Amino acid sequence: MNPKSPIESKIEDLELCLLQPDVRRSGRVAELLDEDFVEFGSSGRVFDKAEIVASIQAAPPVAVTATHCRVRLLAPQLALITYRAHRHSRPPVHTLRSSLWCLREGRWRMIFHQGTLAAAPDGGRRPRRGAA
Repeated sequence: MNPKSPIESKIEDLELCLLQPDVRRSGRVAELLDEDFVEFGSSGRVFDKAEIVASIQAAPPVAVTATHCRVRLLAPQLALITYRAHRHSRPPVHTLRSSLWCLREGRWRMIFHQGTLAAAPDGGRRPRRGAA
């Protein structure tokens, strides 16, 4: 496996930062989203920056972990990150996520995000009784 480039590490850090409850409740979210930001939510709805910022800040805090992160540099100033997210709620929610980040005026900002509902990594199966 190749080590991550500084840009790949930066994009992954920014994306994961947006999953942190303390960041989600702060003004940092608005700073990281571009003015033309659009999200295709796992609900099937489309959101703009103002709607997402308001929604994120109004939501109760919940832990989210990300796995299988992969960053691809599509152009010198455009990066795609994809990953699997697990929201630790009751019931837990699993999504496949992708975001586009653009370097503008010396700062990386998210310009697009999509979340798609996904099965649990184990396929949602529960262990059978007596199974080891």
